[in-house]
Amino acid sequence: MADSPPAAGPFSDPKLAINRVYTKKGDAGRTQLVGGQDVDKADLRLEAYGTVDELLAFVGVARLSVLEATEVAREQGGRGRLTNLASELLRVQHELFNLGSVLATLPEDLHPKQPRVTDVEIEALEAAIDASQDVLAPLRSFVLPGGCRAEADLHVARTVCRRAERLVCALTKVSDVEPAVVRYLNRLSDALFVWSRLATWSVGAEEVLWKPNEAASAKVR
Repeated sequence: MADSPPAAGPFSDPKLAINRVYTKKGDAGRTQLVGGQDVDKADLRLEAYGTVDELLAFVGVARLSVLEATEVAREQGGRGRLTNLASELLRVQHELFNLGSVLATLPEDLHPKQPRVTDVEIEALEAAIDASQDVLAPLRSFVLPGGCRAEADLHVARTVCRRAERLVCALTKVSDVEPAVVRYLNRLSDALFVWSRLATWSVGAEEVLWKPNEAASAKVR
């Protein structure tokens, strides 16, 4: 695993012009990394940053659910914490694209000003987790997704985040990866869990808690 670079920023702005959606270059199951290297689409590096891209999309879905829940909370006189959460989720989407940029680049091709995640982004997640925890009651069991739609969507994003983290950890076994990448995904999955609870709390819904004896076998006499 590579050493963490110094906190970077501002990052380089994108320098691209997308005027064609399809190029047919990937029809043979190959693609190119940021540095121009030709790789198989089944490569572990592609699986890792492709899953980060999937995560980014699910965070977008969750953000829209949070915005809808904001209206519900306002109409029902609920707690007003979801507007800030929607903004944080949008920031996370930008950060995930930065993270994907690093994963799509071989270590030797990384530019000092290339978009990436740093300790600053990790500390921002930790601060958001702590602020959310301050208003939430301690848990007495594990949570099952389903307290409200926004909560469920945030749980989906959390599970995809965990998968992305596992794939990046696997990538570290065969290639250098900046440690901040793994730490960011680890902290983000925690944040998504806490934010899911915050969404349920904000709309005044009840959390669905795991009850082992709700299983069919527990009810057999």
